[in-house]
Amino acid sequence: MPLLEPRPGALRPRDVSGPAHDRLPDHRAAGTPEPLRTELTELLGAEKVLWKVSDLVRYASDASPYRFVPQVVVVAEDIDDVSAVLSYAHGRNREVVFRAAGTSLNGQAQGEDILVDVRRHWSGIEVLEDGRRARIGPGTTVLRANAALARHGRVLGPDPASALACTLGGVVANNASGMTAGTTRNSYRTLSSLTLVLPGGTVVDTADPLADEELARAEPALCRGLMEIKREIEADPELVSRIRAKYEIKNTTGYRLDAYLDGTTPVEILRGLTVGSEGTLGFISEVVFDTLPLDRELCSALLFFPSLPAAAAAVPLFNEAGALAVELMDGNTLRASVSVAGVPPDWADLPKDTTALLVEFRAPDEAGRDAYENRAAGLLTGLDLVAPVASVTNAFTRDARTINGYWKARKAFVTAVGGARAPGTTLITEDFAVPPSRLAEACEALLALQARHGFDAAVAGHAAHGNLHFLLAFDAADPADVERYAAFMEAFCRLTVERFDGSLKAEHSTGRNMAPFLELEWGPRATELMWRTKRVIDPDGVLAPRVLLDRDPRAHLRGLKTIPRVEAVADPCIECGFCEPTCPSEDLTTTPRQRIVLRREMMRQQPGSRVLDGLLGSYGYDAVDTCAGDSTCKLACPVGIDTGALMKDFRHRRHGAREERAAALAAERFGAVESAARLAVAAADRLPDRIADGLLAAVTGAARKAVNPDLVPHWLPQVPGAAARRLPGTPRTGAAAVYYPACVNRIFGGPGARTGPSLPEAVVAVSRRAGRPVWIPRDVTGTCCATIWHSKGYEAGTRVMANRIVESAWGWTAGGRLPLVVDASSCTLGIAHEVVPYLTEQNLALHRELRIVDSVVWAAEELLPHLEVRRTVGSAVLHPTCSMRHLGDEAQLLAVAEACADEVVVPDDLGCCAFAGDRGMLHPELTASATAREAAEVTARHFDAHLSANRMCEVGMDRATGRSYASVLLELEHATRP
Repeated sequence: MPLLEPRPGALRPRDVSGPAHDRLPDHRAAGTPEPLRTELTELLGAEKVLWKVSDLVRYASDASPYRFVPQVVVVAEDIDDVSAVLSYAHGRNREVVFRAAGTSLNGQAQGEDILVDVRRHWSGIEVLEDGRRARIGPGTTVLRANAALARHGRVLGPDPASALACTLGGVVANNASGMTAGTTRNSYRTLSSLTLVLPGGTVVDTADPLADEELARAEPALCRGLMEIKREIEADPELVSRIRAKYEIKNTTGYRLDAYLDGTTPVEILRGLTVGSEGTLGFISEVVFDTLPLDRELCSALLFFPSLPAAAAAVPLFNEAGALAVELMDGNTLRASVSVAGVPPDWADLPKDTTALLVEFRAPDEAGRDAYENRAAGLLTGLDLVAPVASVTNAFTRDARTINGYWKARKAFVTAVGGARAPGTTLITEDFAVPPSRLAEACEALLALQARHGFDAAVAGHAAHGNLHFLLAFDAADPADVERYAAFMEAFCRLTVERFDGSLKAEHSTGRNMAPFLELEWGPRATELMWRTKRVIDPDGVLAPRVLLDRDPRAHLRGLKTIPRVEAVADPCIECGFCEPTCPSEDLTTTPRQRIVLRREMMRQQPGSRVLDGLLGSYGYDAVDTCAGDSTCKLACPVGIDTGALMKDFRHRRHGAREERAAALAAERFGAVESAARLAVAAADRLPDRIADGLLAAVTGAARKAVNPDLVPHWLPQVPGAAARRLPGTPRTGAAAVYYPACVNRIFGGPGARTGPSLPEAVVAVSRRAGRPVWIPRDVTGTCCATIWHSKGYEAGTRVMANRIVESAWGWTAGGRLPLVVDASSCTLGIAHEVVPYLTEQNLALHRELRIVDSVVWAAEELLPHLEVRRTVGSAVLHPTCSMRHLGDEAQLLAVAEACADEVVVPDDLGCCAFAGDRGMLHPELTASATAREAAEVTARHFDAHLSANRMCEVGMDRATGRSYASVLLELEHATRP
């Protein structure tokens, strides 16, 4: 798509800091080299081969401290694609790495040759046996799978902190466990079966009764090799004993050698070896898990201790009492966590050595929970607790909101601490395990070791299982700092193995950072068996070389990425990928993480480099234009990075003075603009649909080519008809609130297929019906929430309208005496929050006095208690908008919907519709991509009503589903109509 900028080059970084030693060299500027690009395109199709330099760079980083730029990225759609790539690689001595969510912490999702994206087309869950088992695609997130299982009272065993982003393929490939999994609920213990594509292309379904027979026929050498290794291990009692002992604590270092002891056939052995193999033995195309009961009765406490060793010493007591989770957070972690929404700000002032334990008991019923609480209360009196624990008698809570806040702080460990690191430093995340009884001793030793090497690391982890994580930050651009880190790692590994006989990797899997230390932990005999295992299954070394096995003692220092300074809002990013599942453009162009990754590569370059020019050539459309600007990335990011706001700033940079003046003039004369827009829509209404759609599509298409495709919208058939010329008349006397119909509801009417009142008429009627009448000021025309300008980066226009709406609202509400009820959630967000930075000092003071209430909240809290529901629909599907997520109003939307329907369903695949005001008209492909999964879920069954709370979001969902979405307030009016 052409990029037409009013100011060419406006996106060029203002202060390029390169050249960095790890910059992409200029000879890579053309992207994928020939004949690789052409051969893969002919093999798979052009749409599955990503070859531009910007594509290669955005896939080069994951949540780890490493960075390797692939030669090409393949977006595999099915097993045939995977097999074709493997066959191609075998014939040409190439390497293949599989990448799903890219949340792995040790470079497992990065490759230097062919990188295969196995997230985009590989999601889905089939619940089996009433939830006791689940068949899951490898691109499905843990959060999505658990949402489906929760309806059956079941849950997956693995529960990694990155559950909202990490996928089940990666969870199994790394044997991820998490807060409660330990050694009994992890992937190895709860995986029922898997389907594996071997390096030679053979597909093995380990649940198939004939799998061993078919594997023996297809891969006889592999079967012989596995059974030979099994016999050798079993013939060595000392080795058997060593293997069993190593897995008594959490351990993901190297291949699972106990698979040879637990499995009796090649397929059973292969199933076990695949868990934790990091994509080095095959591609996991499907998994079937045995699920666990979802114990819903919880009680939790966040207990503060004077030191890390003191907290660690208390862990065995809670283990013996039956706690399912005992999570540790040291002082550095607690202080860094103040950046997480909801964390008390006074944590920033905690003494340096303060350490917290998050203790949680879970039971199937209240009696079980009560028994746990009584047992825990007896332990608390003997502990050396410090503030902010007020008293031991009320330390444990059952309040779901409080408990969720505890876990939010704990799960944000990596990102919160990483976000607080010194700008420009690289973050290393490591995890190890020792016998739980030696945790306190290990903590003291770790702190002393860090101090000797000049690190003040943050420590947190799954203390119940003797599993701790620590973070180190250093400057990867400084050779001396890299050597300091290398010396620490050597000493740490020897300490863990030689003093504690611990696991160098407890749950993050070996990865590039620990591969050189594999033999230190396992010894030469066991390590050689791991190398033999790799050769038996992947004799040509096609899959993920150097990810798990590497004899180079300095391999962990290769590929460390520098972190150039970029825009201040993005600097804290550690590239964790938590933002990606929420991003509307995830499957179309770029994600928030990738937008920042691309920006950092620009900074690594030097002025005039061909790589920099290539990245800039794609960035306008891929990053800026196709960002919905919904800022849901900020909600997912533990440190609140708002990449949407950054892209709006980039839009502003692309405006010249003329464009800014024009936007400001449109704001100043918005009354005329609004009237003209409503008249244009009304004129289109009077034409036959076929003629109107064709004529207006042709006119807008020509205008887009002549002006700018990011300024002139497409005409879409789903655009609603015009609103009534006049708003309902309402008296000011006796009004309980001022009602502000958003401009979108003053221009566009309601769903064409729906008869009855307009949205303003419905809000007025239902408010009067509840005895809480509202008043619509006569001069609302010409005012707006300013989102039209703000979303496009027009600062002058935003400033004009922001101050106008606040001044008007101040007058309408009698200085804030009455609430201002707004009937579009995005406009509520705009007036309540987004206008603030643009207000004059005087209007900022006025804004503080206003009470801005979304109409759905008004209905749920002020109207519903006084209304009689006379009729309901059988079923309704609900689309909460991203604005409501920012406002925290989803519960009120659900309450109103549940009053109107016997069954209300919020889709598991709910996401932002990406219509984003008019962005869905500027770039319809964005909405089509963003809504694909939710639309498939919605259209899979019949619903009597399709409900939301924002007119343009409803239009977006209309377009996605072919169903007619309407405001939940229209349904409420119908349900309560006499």
